Amino acid sequence: QVHLTESGGGLVQAGGSLRLSCAASGNGFWFNAMGWHRQAPGKQRELVASITSGGIANYADFVKGRFTISRDNAKNTVYLQMNSLKPEDTAVYYCNARGIRVVDVSVSDYWGQGTQVTVSS
Repeated sequence: QVHLTESGGGLVQAGGSLRLSCAASGNGFWFNAMGWHRQAPGKQRELVASITSGGIANYADFVKGRFTISRDNAKNTVYLQMNSLKPEDTAVYYCNARGIRVVDVSVSDYWGQGTQVTVSS
């Protein structure tokens, strides 16, 4: 059983910063790519950023230069530092992780419950 526990969302003024954290847990699993998606009301869920276990990061164009993704492999935790936030960044942010079960090398994608980020103008 894999669980993703998110924290760090909240309300911030435009131009402010927030840091999201997501810890993955699951006995017998190794986590390859981890990342963040977001979903605003009335819109589809979209990729924000992802990072491999080797530290290779990928960003959506709309966050490049403002957001930074990082991870601590020893803690199976991924972080999203969000700076220069804009009202259009308001959304529910979801953590996701690609888990590989060691016993049979099966691969599955897992999602957190989501954390609300609200940016006021």
